[in-house]
Amino acid sequence: MGIATDIILLVVTAFFCGLLMQRLHQPIILGYILAGVILGPHTGGLTITETHDIELLAEIGVGLLLFALGLEFSHKDLKPVKWIALVGTPLQIGLTLALGFGIGWLMNWDVKTSLWFGALISLSSTMVTLKTLMNQGWLGTLSSKVMIGMLIVQDLAVVPMLILLPLLNDPAAGMVHLGSAAIKAALFLLAMFVLGIKLLPWLMRHIAKLGSRELFLLSIVAIGLGIGYLTYLVGLSFAFGAFIAGMVLNESDYGHQALSDIIPLRDVFGLLFFASVGMLLDPKFLVDHLGPIAFLVAIVSLGKGLIFSMLSWLFRYRNVIPIAVGLGLFQVGEFSFVLARVGLSTDSISSELYNLILTTAVMTMIFTPIISSQTSRLYALKKRWFQQEPLESINIPKQGLDHHVVIAGGGRVGLQIATTLHRLALPFVLIELDQRRIEQAKEAGYAVIYGDASQEIVLEAASMSRANLLVVTIPSIVVSRTIVDHGQRINPNVEVVARLSDPEFFTLFNELEVTGLVYPELEAGLEMARQVLLALHVPVTEIQRQTESLRREYFISSMSQSKPYKTLSQFRCAEQQFDLEWISISGQSALCDQTIGEAEIRKKTGVSVVGVLHEDKLEPNPGPQFRLREKDLVAIIGSKNARQVFRQTFFSDEPLPGDSFPQPA
Repeated sequence: MGIATDIILLVVTAFFCGLLMQRLHQPIILGYILAGVILGPHTGGLTITETHDIELLAEIGVGLLLFALGLEFSHKDLKPVKWIALVGTPLQIGLTLALGFGIGWLMNWDVKTSLWFGALISLSSTMVTLKTLMNQGWLGTLSSKVMIGMLIVQDLAVVPMLILLPLLNDPAAGMVHLGSAAIKAALFLLAMFVLGIKLLPWLMRHIAKLGSRELFLLSIVAIGLGIGYLTYLVGLSFAFGAFIAGMVLNESDYGHQALSDIIPLRDVFGLLFFASVGMLLDPKFLVDHLGPIAFLVAIVSLGKGLIFSMLSWLFRYRNVIPIAVGLGLFQVGEFSFVLARVGLSTDSISSELYNLILTTAVMTMIFTPIISSQTSRLYALKKRWFQQEPLESINIPKQGLDHHVVIAGGGRVGLQIATTLHRLALPFVLIELDQRRIEQAKEAGYAVIYGDASQEIVLEAASMSRANLLVVTIPSIVVSRTIVDHGQRINPNVEVVARLSDPEFFTLFNELEVTGLVYPELEAGLEMARQVLLALHVPVTEIQRQTESLRREYFISSMSQSKPYKTLSQFRCAEQQFDLEWISISGQSALCDQTIGEAEIRKKTGVSVVGVLHEDKLEPNPGPQFRLREKDLVAIIGSKNARQVFRQTFFSDEPLPGDSFPQPA
């Protein structure tokens, strides 16, 4: 079966290796690389026969990953990092070239070989970094945007490197080719952002009207890979073209749908990329040259990590960002393989150096998910060692914060809570790591602290010891538990409201004595039930009764052991416990067009009117002069007998609620 057999072997082996890594609590991409090592040409046993074809398919994975990334990021998202991307990346490449030249001097290599080595290690892996960011949940933070901006410029730098490095002995000829490539890149970008922004949305709109999901998916793949191939034909990077296509398509109304459809395809082809990386690793060569490889992996990783961290700090990115960028971009990238092949084919580097660089690159890729995952721990240590370092805070009152609400997480949910508290003039402070959310809060005038809420020093900066309430909007159970634990340690009397991501964690939050929990899936289901019943013309009072009944049943069956949810259930059921009932006023009712005083409701029936919903506006505790109109909803409180008398007195000729529901056909 040829390549079909190879792909089947890879997918099956990658599945079991990925399952093993999941059990060991390691990133799944390490399982994909392990599958490539097992099936590679250097290990014996079952071996992939069409290694080159797998590598070609892996390039599609790189293109799809960059295309999907472009669908998630618009050019507006990259504006906050434009200076470090456009200025800092060339500086990073130059400094890494110097690092490589210094390593070459230590290894007794000649000048040309040292320059080649410096160029090869100056590039980081877009594929490995992005997959690591996705798995760790860092995608969308400012540190991830810094990395992505620098990676994009690095990918562009591959083109001049491919031109200049083989022509070190003839710089003049290289400058001609370099100028040609620059003109092509400028023309391509101009065409994409002038024509593409108008043409692609129009094309997607017409394809969507056809109503075929398969055709829609095919069109997405065709756009991403097709534009990438066009950039390849004009001498630019295939992956760069796919990324720009994604960014342009992101501006259309179908960007989110395109992203959700492309993700499964991206992940499958991404598997092939990581497996192809594993195939490049020769265990025998690694064992025979263990000393030099260990030295190169250590010095390159440390040197590049320090360079990236230093540049992030110089461009005024603070807190966790220098650490995250340094630990995320220290590896040697996949485009180094392309450069190394060019160097080998032009006799610029020896075959031994080629294998040395190849093995070093693969090892740094393997270590990336493991090392990058230590970002939070190193950041916590940094805060512990340098507690005098001030955290970035915005709009904090001069007199400080007192009797306020601390909102951990300034995402969509956190910002909605902040908006409500702001309108009620209640004091609060947001804690957030994403710079985009920070800017939104800043523009709204909210008090905000840049930092990780799971770190105790950040909670102290938010004056947790004087706070009345801690609100945790972060869905991750591990992070939420840490925040609650630290918050209660600082302020044992603080009340806590937390977001629940899974019912399995009820007991855990109960042990933490969380005051209130919100389960978004339950509330979304109840709201959809309301919408369904409204569409079926069920009376509003009956909709309220049914949805509250569903909530109570869920509380009893799923949350009976959870004290916070017991309390919440009691609040939700307050209407029934206090004999409160909503009644709709029809045109035939004796109450229509009468004031409460004229109808003598209290005197005749014994119930009290505690609220009226008139034209979607609630009138609490209406007085005797309030006139009741048709379609008003009246809230009454009284005993069961009193409410029965109320209905008999004023609604004797009308059917009881629920008697006239539309029956299914």
